Amino acid sequence: MTSIYTKTGDGGDTGLHGGGRVGKEDVRVDAYGQVDELNACLGVARAEGLGAMDVLAGTIQDQLFTLGAVLATPSGSKAEATIPKVKPEWATQMERAIDRFDEELTPLTTFILPAGTKASAALHLARTVCRRAERRVVPLLREGKVGGEVIVYLNRLSDLLFTMARVANLRANVKDVPWTPVKS
Repeated sequence: MTSIYTKTGDGGDTGLHGGGRVGKEDVRVDAYGQVDELNACLGVARAEGLGAMDVLAGTIQDQLFTLGAVLATPSGSKAEATIPKVKPEWATQMERAIDRFDEELTPLTTFILPAGTKASAALHLARTVCRRAERRVVPLLREGKVGGEVIVYLNRLSDLLFTMARVANLRANVKDVPWTPVKS
C-alpha cells in the first residue's frame, strides 16, 4: 500500500506535475493551492444544499480540478500534453447560467453583504477565494506561464458564484442583506 505521506516536502519544496521541484511559496504552487481551496469552499456550499444548482456546482468542481492540473504543470514539460485543458466554452456556459439566474433576480440598487442562508454565505466565501485565486494567477499570465483562458475562467466564475449566492437566498425566501454604511 502506498502511503499518503512521502516526506519529500519536509524541506519546504514540492514537485510539479511533469517534473521539477520548487519552493512551496512559489507563485505557481500558491495559485493552484488557491484553486484547491476554492474547490473545497464549493464542497462546503454543496453540503449546505444548493438544490437545483448542485449539478452546476459539481461541474465547476470538476473544471477546477482541470484548472489546478494546468496550474501545476509547467509549460513545455512532458506532462503538459497529457493533462486536460481549460476550455473557453466553460466561460461562455457560465455567462449563460448567469443570464438565466438574472431572470429570477431583481436588479441590485445597492451593495449587499455576504449573508443570508448558509448556502448563500458559503457561495460568497467561494467567490472571495475565487477572486484571490485570480489575483494569484495574474503573475503567471504576465510571465506567459498560463494562457488567458485561465483568468477568463476565474473572472467569470466569481461573477457566477455571486449570482448563485443571490439565487440561493431568493429560492429560500431570504432577502439579500443591503449594505448600510455606518454614519459617524
